[in-house]
Amino acid sequence: MQIPDARVVAVAGEAIIDLVAEKSGGPYLALPGGSPANVAVGLARLGVPTRMIARIGEDPFGRTLRAHLVRNGVDTRAVAPAAEPSSVAFVHHEGGGPPSYDLRLEGTADWQWTAEELARVPLGDVAALHVGSLAMVMPPGAEALAGLARRARETATVSYDPNCRPDVMDRLPDARSRVETLMRTADIVKISDADLEWLRPGGDPRRFAAELVEGAGGVSVAIVTLGADGALVAAPRLPPVHLPASPVEVVDTVGAGDSYMSAVLAGLHERGLLGAERRHALRSASGSVIMEVCAEAARASAITCGRRGADPPTRAELAAAPAT
Repeated sequence: MQIPDARVVAVAGEAIIDLVAEKSGGPYLALPGGSPANVAVGLARLGVPTRMIARIGEDPFGRTLRAHLVRNGVDTRAVAPAAEPSSVAFVHHEGGGPPSYDLRLEGTADWQWTAEELARVPLGDVAALHVGSLAMVMPPGAEALAGLARRARETATVSYDPNCRPDVMDRLPDARSRVETLMRTADIVKISDADLEWLRPGGDPRRFAAELVEGAGGVSVAIVTLGADGALVAAPRLPPVHLPASPVEVVDTVGAGDSYMSAVLAGLHERGLLGAERRHALRSASGSVIMEVCAEAARASAITCGRRGADPPTRAELAAAPAT
């Protein structure tokens, strides 16, 4: 289906090199990553005009990250060249569980945003701004990025995925309050069950999703992903409903949530439901439309789980994936 809205979806946040251990004690494979950058690539592969708002260093890893975005059709004109080195994450898979991350972030490029730099980022042609992950809580740039999200709400839909990293965020005394504030800023919130357990220990996912969409100031779409158990989805016209995961032989779960987020935004973009002027239409969308979008997102996530690294599907691959 042709996407009718030519305006872009912008993504703000980090672009990180994932050094992935192919096996215990073996060599590392350097792969472009970072949750926001993964979302941007996923959107572009799904045919959505996409712009990345990031600070990327001029070191070899930075050149790799920038080339990866360009190669996948992401507009990089809002990527600020940074003097600082690139951030790196060592990624390990052990015991068949989810990947673990050893993050090397001290003094790196992604977190150094200033309000002056972001004031130069144009938003006039932006239908939606997606924000998330560590860039939204890491000093000194987190407050500047939060200001960008607040400014974007005047003209665009705002989506947010906290993508929590407890090893880092537990050391930031205001991380939880920042996440809570950003969820109240957003129109669309996607959070994993693991993120929710860190944010609100013992919290019930169903009740949490319902609370997010309650009232006139609530979010328009709330999603709690549950890994292999699928997702809980809620909207003003959709009480929390469980949607199953798409079946897949899992190779690697890295980037699966980012592919899910990309497909949600692409599905809403395709249906003309992004943009501040469409905020009421999004809040009024039928439950069947929201479930249809999230079912597409589940298929995108499954495709990513079926291959190595953060490798989101193209529009053709998603269209060819069987519906569950």
